[in-house]
Amino acid sequence: MFHKTKSLAHTAMALTIGAGAAHAQEAEVIHFWTSGGESAAISVIAEAFEERGGNWVDNAIAGGSAARGAAINRIIGGDPSTAALFNTSQQYHEIIGEGLLNDIDGVANRNDWDNVLPAPIVDAIKVDGKYYAAPVNIHMPLWLWYSSDALQEAGIESPPETMEEFFAALDALQEAGITPLALGGQRWQENLLFSAMMTNVGGHDLWTSVYADKDEAAINSPEFREVIETFIRLKQYVDDASPGRNWNDTTAMLISDEAGFQFMGDWAKGEFKQADQEIGVDYGCLPGLRADSPYVLGGDVFVFPRTDDPAQIEAQTMLVETITAPDVQVSFNNLKGSIPIRSDVDATALDECAALGMEILSDPSRQAPDASQMMEEYVYGSVQDIITELWNTDMSVDEAVSRFDSALRN
Repeated sequence: MFHKTKSLAHTAMALTIGAGAAHAQEAEVIHFWTSGGESAAISVIAEAFEERGGNWVDNAIAGGSAARGAAINRIIGGDPSTAALFNTSQQYHEIIGEGLLNDIDGVANRNDWDNVLPAPIVDAIKVDGKYYAAPVNIHMPLWLWYSSDALQEAGIESPPETMEEFFAALDALQEAGITPLALGGQRWQENLLFSAMMTNVGGHDLWTSVYADKDEAAINSPEFREVIETFIRLKQYVDDASPGRNWNDTTAMLISDEAGFQFMGDWAKGEFKQADQEIGVDYGCLPGLRADSPYVLGGDVFVFPRTDDPAQIEAQTMLVETITAPDVQVSFNNLKGSIPIRSDVDATALDECAALGMEILSDPSRQAPDASQMMEEYVYGSVQDIITELWNTDMSVDEAVSRFDSALRN
């Protein structure tokens, strides 16, 4: 396990491990991985970096927005960290445009990223012909998780395979006195639930037509109205304690068999693992509720603030090499719950859910970019505002369609 401060003896050991290096490359890394599963995963990268002769200085800040804000403030203030964690989105494109990040083309070209990374990931991290971010994982944010014991107690013999079967299961759980759908009532979680309805009700074509193409006909179509209606219908299955609840506390409801289902990214698997739960015995995972549901590619990336300091540039390069190394990718993602970014890793060590994700990902027709990759940050913010208002008020379907149309097309 790594520490925020290290003794001289520990530093000396790092120097020895990094044989041939004149001194340890110190890297301060800002990130927002603070839950149990996340902390275990980031330690894999930290320890691998130190085995290569680096000195990892951990700066964990709870909450993605808070961590990103701190990183940007440090950059603007002239005191940047070595690296900072962002989501696979357009969150960091503005600081690229302002010349505040170093590109990492050297590592990317040496490792053939154009060919070993999925196209939606390349599109997210390659700007104006140069790579500016190192992807650390691929998260599919729209997995459906279930508690095996909760479903059994409600008399549900097998997990649902369609939306119709899903709603029948929700009704059975409600009758059994079990919370049917666990949801953390936070803006991003409500948006995630809406996205799950987009992909499972609307499918791949609607997902890209509305969010990527901003197509007026798609936004005003019966199919998109059905997505909104289905989203509203889910309200009755969520418990009253939902507002403000963190995602990992919500996952804990499945771990304790208090709830049946949760739509959440595959990072939730890290929480199940920390609780010593077994896939197929205590819980299960469903990538979608239709045979052709898109496999949405989200995830996390590290960006590298602009610096001319040769030691820091060397540390940044070492970090990129460490983060994307095949062995580190497998070990890290097994704990994080995500899948490796590379198509050339040994997948035999992955768990059942991750192996399923890798199998689906191998079909380019199932790949779809995350919503945050398909629109500018301010547009995506407006979309999330509409979704959370739709969930928490009596907004009509007509008003929601009109609001989406205005936000996406104007």
